[in-house]
Amino acid sequence: MRFYRPLAPIHAITFDLDDTLYDNGPVIRQAEHTLRTHIGEHFPKAAAMTPQDWHSIRRDLIAQTPELSSDMGQLRLLTLKAALQHDVHGDELQRSATDCFDLFYRARSELTLSDDVHEALASLADVVPLVGITNGNVDADKIGISGYFKTIYHASLTRPMKPARAMFDEAASELGLSAKRILHVGDNLIKDVYGAINAGYQTAWYACNRDMTLSLEPVKALPHVHLDNLSELVSLVKK
Repeated sequence: MRFYRPLAPIHAITFDLDDTLYDNGPVIRQAEHTLRTHIGEHFPKAAAMTPQDWHSIRRDLIAQTPELSSDMGQLRLLTLKAALQHDVHGDELQRSATDCFDLFYRARSELTLSDDVHEALASLADVVPLVGITNGNVDADKIGISGYFKTIYHASLTRPMKPARAMFDEAASELGLSAKRILHVGDNLIKDVYGAINAGYQTAWYACNRDMTLSLEPVKALPHVHLDNLSELVSLVKK
């Protein structure tokens, strides 16, 4: 544990989820593979589309509705609907797009948290309220973390992605606390650390998916503390 800024007493903790509590990359890649296989088996015209074709659909959707850039779920669903229209039509198009999205979403949430993470969250939840703040859309119930958190905010059409401060402000309001008494924990030094500091939070930098070498990361603000593992948070809130 390394400190870059002085820490005030911590009365609540907010957590990023992807790449903070679990390594998200392999899970997403497997979910993408599952979806591609399904499309290849059932929708030949969509399966023949190139990555550039899919990118163009997403780009055009965001150009039409910029808020979609903060809602990965809606963006994926609408992208699937646009791609599958070459194979199916009418009510079947909506059903097929929804089925494909649900298939991806289930696979996207097929992950197991380590015992250390469960132990750290359980210990922390006994001492301070916890809130999730994520740009992703993992199923918190399915991965077994809902019970630790007072609530979990997901970026959406009405909640801009971090580093925008909207979800941080919403969490502070839900907790009924001054932002300076909340510690945000996340892996991304821009979206999590800079975003949280800009919202008045204290911050802890922790990434479970890579070596945390500060010189190799994009940095707009230093965190208050650099963690070596999540269990170190327990000592911070019990001080």
